[in-house]
Amino acid sequence: MRNCLHRKLAMVYFFCFFSLIGSAQSSYKIEINMKNCKDTLAYLTFYQMDKTYIKDTCTSIKNGKIIFNGKEQLDKGIYSLVNQKKEIVFDFFVDEKTQNLKLNGDSAGFKREATAENSAQENDFFKYIKFLTEQNEQFAIAKQQLKGLSKKDSLAKVIPLLKTLENTIQEYENQTAEKNKASYFGDFLRFKMEKNLKEIPNPTNRKDSLKVYQYYKTHYWDGVDFKDAAITRNPFFSNKLKKYFETVIYKHPDSVAVEIDRMMLKPDFGTQLYKLLLAHFTATYEIYNVMGFDKVFVHMVDTYFKTGKAVGTYEDDVIERIIKHSDKLKPLLIGTKAPDLLMIKASDRDKIAKMGFENVKSSAEVTQLYYSNEAEINTLFYKLHNVAADFLILVFWDVDCGHCQKEIPKLLEEYHNLQKENKDVKVYSVYTQQEGDKYLKYIDEHKLDWINVYDGVHYNNVTEKYDIYSTPVIYVLDKNKVIKAKRISVEQIKSIIKDIEAEYNKVK
Repeated sequence: MRNCLHRKLAMVYFFCFFSLIGSAQSSYKIEINMKNCKDTLAYLTFYQMDKTYIKDTCTSIKNGKIIFNGKEQLDKGIYSLVNQKKEIVFDFFVDEKTQNLKLNGDSAGFKREATAENSAQENDFFKYIKFLTEQNEQFAIAKQQLKGLSKKDSLAKVIPLLKTLENTIQEYENQTAEKNKASYFGDFLRFKMEKNLKEIPNPTNRKDSLKVYQYYKTHYWDGVDFKDAAITRNPFFSNKLKKYFETVIYKHPDSVAVEIDRMMLKPDFGTQLYKLLLAHFTATYEIYNVMGFDKVFVHMVDTYFKTGKAVGTYEDDVIERIIKHSDKLKPLLIGTKAPDLLMIKASDRDKIAKMGFENVKSSAEVTQLYYSNEAEINTLFYKLHNVAADFLILVFWDVDCGHCQKEIPKLLEEYHNLQKENKDVKVYSVYTQQEGDKYLKYIDEHKLDWINVYDGVHYNNVTEKYDIYSTPVIYVLDKNKVIKAKRISVEQIKSIIKDIEAEYNKVK
């Protein structure tokens, strides 16, 4: 837990999306005597998911005495004493029995350990933290002694050391949890401890390995009470949650969506824990950087935001923004047919310019020009859906984009390589701006011998339609214009086309 020193403190008293609700009516008093204390200010903070929030502030420290008090009881959880440099001095727990604590510490030195005058369980907690610190230090020293060894020899020694460390910590945690059962500290330890199958007949056997995995997944959340918001005020909860979704369950958008729905049923609807989980999953998958996982975000919006289950977690305007973003992404999900584009070929730019589209200054002018020239424009449209190819690369880019200037030549080279391999591949290249002169000049200078188009008549609103907020953006479509990959690098195209080919071969 010493790595908690590096956590950034959120210097706010309330969450941006909902208020904390205290339930108890009693007061609290945390009295701390710090030797060698030079601070004049200190904070009482608490963990909430992956952030740290201020609960109280002591603005007058006298002779190292720090006092935090309030009229309502503190919520159960792990708290921290934080100095005026915003560094965590030490952690301690608070439950129903530890609302009035007398703690002692020392500001001198890096190891800022603590003791409690009036709580044996709090002292067990401090001993546990000290034990963890010592074990990690011993492991670091042992690793340091392996410097100079080859990678193979180093791994051969590190793995047993790590196993010994894990076993030592596990044994200590088991003993301490048993000693402190039926207490918050005991619950805290049991929450942190891994639930592994103890007897494994043959770990190398696939059947036994599957049995180990199934046991681990089934018992992963044993002992975790999703009716109690205190689990989120545990510094291990956020990592445990992330680990479950990143490494325990099958990492596929559909599997993740199913697991989220299962987890959202665990807390009571509308409770603080429900809101925290909903906010966590929404924030995680709205910006998740793994291709295809925007499907999870869209699923969440359809399931929770459009059904009123996000009311109270977010303000109405935020809910509206999130729904709007989801609606933009929904037609662009992997496996859906790409929205059609009615573009103008670069070679027809002069015809469009003569109509006056490059000089328009308002949407009203665009509308008037369009209807004045509708018959001719309809003959000039080059539709995405009319392009016939087994593999269609759709790229959005800008002549003035520095990254595009590096990637477009690479894409051109890859396109020619695929043609040499007799792949039925085409590139539908969309210039996202309106400066026709620049566009034509670049095409000519770089000999872009693919389909060059742009939204010359302002018909498509391309950047909105395809969620283009930076360039270049590359999509790969199959022969039915179904999106098979998006927002990929040039280097990924070949392997994706290989996967599409494999799908075609299965159908034959």
